[in-house]
Amino acid sequence: MMADVRCVDVAAGTADRRMFVDDDLFAREVRQIFGRAWLLVGHESQVPDPEDFIQSKMGTDSVIVTRTRQDKIVVLLNSCRHRGMKVCRVDEGKARAFTCPYHGWTYSTDEERVSRPGELAGVPGFDVHYEGRLDKAEWGLKAARVRVYKGTIWATWDEHAPSLEAYLGGMLKWLDSALDHRNGDSGGSTLLVGVQKFRVRCNWKFPATNFVGDASHAVTHNSANMIKLNPSGKDGRRDERASGHAAFGWPDLGHGGLGFLPRPEEEFPRPDTFQQFPAASNYLRDMAREHLRKRAGGIHYQGKGTIFPNMSFHEDQPRTLVVHHPVSATETEMWRYYLIDADAPDEVKDIFRHYYMTYSGPGGMTEQDDIENWESATRQSLGGMGRDLPFNYAQGLGESEPCDLMPGAVWCGRTITEQNQLIWLKRWQEFMEGRSWDQLMHRVEVEDDAAFPLKRHAAGAK
Repeated sequence: MMADVRCVDVAAGTADRRMFVDDDLFAREVRQIFGRAWLLVGHESQVPDPEDFIQSKMGTDSVIVTRTRQDKIVVLLNSCRHRGMKVCRVDEGKARAFTCPYHGWTYSTDEERVSRPGELAGVPGFDVHYEGRLDKAEWGLKAARVRVYKGTIWATWDEHAPSLEAYLGGMLKWLDSALDHRNGDSGGSTLLVGVQKFRVRCNWKFPATNFVGDASHAVTHNSANMIKLNPSGKDGRRDERASGHAAFGWPDLGHGGLGFLPRPEEEFPRPDTFQQFPAASNYLRDMAREHLRKRAGGIHYQGKGTIFPNMSFHEDQPRTLVVHHPVSATETEMWRYYLIDADAPDEVKDIFRHYYMTYSGPGGMTEQDDIENWESATRQSLGGMGRDLPFNYAQGLGESEPCDLMPGAVWCGRTITEQNQLIWLKRWQEFMEGRSWDQLMHRVEVEDDAAFPLKRHAAGAK
């Protein structure tokens, strides 16, 4: 019997707890969401040279991300077509072919040898046991669609999915603020050291909806604020940022976050950060000066949040990407990527490395606070009585308005609101209902979108 996927009541601002603990719903998510959406699978700096590869994930599937001898990045399902065994069992390495350790089927990524990367190239006993009749071209590793954007590697299994740029919509400008060089150049970031991987006993939607714009949980981080975790030694976890911070979300795409209204580069304040660390402070000050010179007359975007379904990012402090990989209905594997300008001095990179790990990841004070919340909420939603009670997302309900400066986005002029969680949940519902891409990407002017409660609708405006 198929699970009832009608779990979200956007108009009431509620969500059924089953979506955070139910095994049947989780199984449907794997197909309906992770089998269709664009997903972050890595960064180019992890596979800098031909034949480099890493093992990554798309939903619950293991995938191989590799750069071929022809300098093409491909993403392949890490499952032998013969009996399903993993053909790659190490996190990273260098190879032009992958051989299954079960029966020896070999798959090549060298397009001088095969017609496409991942094609079946060798089968033990091909001439004798198969009489040469096995069609190798039909039995290669399944390949995903791939898009490399400013160093980040994205993939989708759905050949009918829109382009990555269309999928991201207005959120793309915010993602740029994390991926671009601090001096204003397009791109130019690299991963700092490696990827932190750790498992959390919670549903993957808890971190996704937390990072999409939950600003009201600051009480959680009182301990980190008290020890002045920020690198300038002032109160709080981060240095003071520019004023005008608010929540923005895209009801027709599911993305959202906290950021600043777009404004001319010349008018965007750039605070002096990392004052306890002169090398980092001087570097950032020099980069900000260069950034303003290169982009004078342009528009500045800055924000952080979640790209539906499971990738979140901080654009500045800390500058990090995180993917919430689903494991089961009650377990998530978190992958933290830390970004730095590729040509930053080694001393500066080391300063950032220490700060990032203190802030985020399994050893970071802020992330530990969050993990405790998510695990506890998951446990308490498994109870016989607890799972029957809905979650409340009514904070700021009906107070959102279209944001003319960010097409397709809504905002309520403040950070303390749950509009972004509702936007994310609305998108979850649409994917789970099995809507076509024409339906999912049909652009509706937010002023006329009765499916999301806006202030002008609530006020009876015409």
